[in-house]
Amino acid sequence: MDIQLVALFVAPITALIALAYGAYLIKRTIKEDEGSDKLKAIGKAISDGAMSYLKRQFTIVIPFMLVLAVLIAFTLGRGVAATFLLGGIFSAIIGYFGMWIAVKANMRTANAALKGLNPALRIAFGAGTVNGMLLVGLGLLGVSLIYMWSYFTFIAQGADVVAKNATEVLVGYGFGAALLALFMRVGGGIFTKAADVGADLVGKVEAGIPEDDPRNPATIADNVGDNVGDCAGMAADVFESYALTIVAAMILGGNLFGLKGVVFPLLVRAGGILTSILGTLFVKAKNDREDPMKPLIRGFMVSAIGAIVILMGLSVFLLQEPRAGYAGVVGIGAMLFLLLITKYYTGPGEKPVVEIASASKTGAGTTIISGLGIGMESTFVSVLVVAAAIYGGYALLGFYGISLVGMGMLATTGIIMALDTFGPIADNAQGMVEMAGLKGKAPAVTSGLDAVGNTTKALTKGFAVGSAAVAASSLFATYFEKTGLATIDIANPKVFVGVLLGGALPFLFSSRLIGSVGRAAFQVVEEVRRQFKLYKGIMAGTQLPDYSRAVEIVTLAAQKELVVPALMVVLMPVAAALLGAQALGGFLGGVVVVGLMLALFMCNTGGAWDNAKKYVEDGHFGGKGSDPHKAAVVGDTVGDPLKDTAGPALNPMMKIVQIVALLIAPFVIQFIGK
Repeated sequence: MDIQLVALFVAPITALIALAYGAYLIKRTIKEDEGSDKLKAIGKAISDGAMSYLKRQFTIVIPFMLVLAVLIAFTLGRGVAATFLLGGIFSAIIGYFGMWIAVKANMRTANAALKGLNPALRIAFGAGTVNGMLLVGLGLLGVSLIYMWSYFTFIAQGADVVAKNATEVLVGYGFGAALLALFMRVGGGIFTKAADVGADLVGKVEAGIPEDDPRNPATIADNVGDNVGDCAGMAADVFESYALTIVAAMILGGNLFGLKGVVFPLLVRAGGILTSILGTLFVKAKNDREDPMKPLIRGFMVSAIGAIVILMGLSVFLLQEPRAGYAGVVGIGAMLFLLLITKYYTGPGEKPVVEIASASKTGAGTTIISGLGIGMESTFVSVLVVAAAIYGGYALLGFYGISLVGMGMLATTGIIMALDTFGPIADNAQGMVEMAGLKGKAPAVTSGLDAVGNTTKALTKGFAVGSAAVAASSLFATYFEKTGLATIDIANPKVFVGVLLGGALPFLFSSRLIGSVGRAAFQVVEEVRRQFKLYKGIMAGTQLPDYSRAVEIVTLAAQKELVVPALMVVLMPVAAALLGAQALGGFLGGVVVVGLMLALFMCNTGGAWDNAKKYVEDGHFGGKGSDPHKAAVVGDTVGDPLKDTAGPALNPMMKIVQIVALLIAPFVIQFIGK
């Protein structure tokens, strides 16, 4: 059987297997007991807030996407417009249903914690795996459908025509996925951090009450935010990286190896899905005393080793080019190094985190200064890994090698997304145990799961930023292929201006989001203070707060910010293109360089401040309620919009500008010139 026919059926069938496995896990999760009426009521409040927010977001996003699709149809063709909508729809489905299962699993995890570690871990990780399977399943299915359309439409004209037409419209698929991810990241990030900052500043610092205390009027909004930011936003973000690395590898592989190079990424992704499913089967605690992190690491390592075997096998037997496999292995190695670096600089009890916590003894100022220094150092070390990976891929197979590094970094996406979504589910479960007053094993079990979940969330942020940078670099390389440029001359003033404009965009973009969090958090703070002052029974525990007001405040704040950042990211490359193709190339380089460093800095610094606060809360340097604790909370408050709003939102931003450049490249060459 021809290799194109193998890919034609193997890739979509494997994608459907992933979706079927996700459906099985949904059914298994829903069957679990929801717990007491009080637990159900708390879970319903969180679920209603999360789903209501997402529905309101779609009322703004859908018209914007439809208008843009019409413009694309008239300028770039109906095929690109159709794939643009397909990418956006799949990204929306992943965000919606990934969050839906998370808000169904949180109360079930809390209730299962009464029985012990393994029942709670099984539910939380199983629900997280649903998100992972949705992402890899729909990501591969979308690309496979586009390839099938091209094959059945153009096979009579030859395999080269099939490859050419498939790769031309695939850019639209990546654009749709990336733009929807930007909306999810921006809206979810503003929501979650405005609620978190507002809840912490009044609850912890002013009132001296614990996190997730039911007396805090912002606690439900805070728990809702964990889902809309860390589940829906993260899933859409990684989905677009997953899709874009396939697109870049298919385009560049087709130029180098013909049809074999086009189908290679499809088969690699199919193998990665199977190894991710295999890895999830190894996530099981041996007993209640085992560190919950160990079974998660076991599952991940099984998946990573399997991915390496498949990469090397396909490179040798399909492409007859072992260097393709080596480039993929470089990507897997880079991903592991980024996870380790992130763990060192942000992990609980690690030296940098303890150093920041110790600085809190002399106040909030030294806490912030210490965190800034450590965040800058972590950025340099992380960039070394990304730079080595990109150079390693290029040394092996040129621009195509860079795209394969991105394929390798995302080879274990299914299980990594399971680890990421596990984090907010465990976080919500721990909060619900506290709010519902559950006793027995539950507090200790959910506290342990929450600590591990915080680590996995921090680790996957580093993974997301690194993979976004490599994906953007792959698209940057594709831009040169598209325009026919061999090099760009940075000594050319137009090119240098393009570099400066590209480097400035991440700062303008981030300032907009951080400012939105600050303004919304101020409103939450005022609302929480108002309720504490007006209703004395709240602090006495005899009266429930009005949780809906805080949810409403942060929902409205998030909706206001959806369109302007998207327009900013789409229009800036068009403006830079007026200076010519080389200047646009300089603009793209500036965005990737500065966007990568700023994203790494913000995510790592915010993560370190967060765990420094938790280190103090665990009883060090005075513990909860002490002056060092208040200083650490301030540091965490500063870091929240960095690590969960602006930093992660730079991931889709870096990739959208590259895709817009690819889409307009033919017009730039024709009407403006090089």
